[in-house]
Amino acid sequence: MNAVEILKGLKDKGIRFTPQRQAILEFLLVTDSHPTAEEIYKQVKTKFPGVSLGTIYNTLNMLKEHGFLLELPCGDMSSRFDGNPVNHYHVMCSRCGRVVDFHSALIDMDAMVTDKTGFDVHTHNLVFYGVCPGCQDSKE
Repeated sequence: MNAVEILKGLKDKGIRFTPQRQAILEFLLVTDSHPTAEEIYKQVKTKFPGVSLGTIYNTLNMLKEHGFLLELPCGDMSSRFDGNPVNHYHVMCSRCGRVVDFHSALIDMDAMVTDKTGFDVHTHNLVFYGVCPGCQDSKE
């Protein structure tokens, strides 16, 4: 899904979209770094110096509530964000915080969990934790 489709979907739901919100969305759609809210803030602030961190958090929450964003909770009470809400998994480095997308047939587990438990599964989140190659090579 691209920014125009998401903007149209939100407009159809009566949500006003500002240039700042559009910049946040566009950044999330082009990056694969799974940024934190603070990293998004620094990026968007270069284009919109008056943007507040509150606007960033409010926009992230709104995009998440409407299914256009994944929030990846980190163990340190922070979160990273993924502009690709399609089911996929993540591998997170426990040293540097780097997050990498991982695609696998495990995605079919939603149906299996529904069959086994009777739950109507809406979504799931699976994150693998380890040490990335860059951190493995460092001497720290």
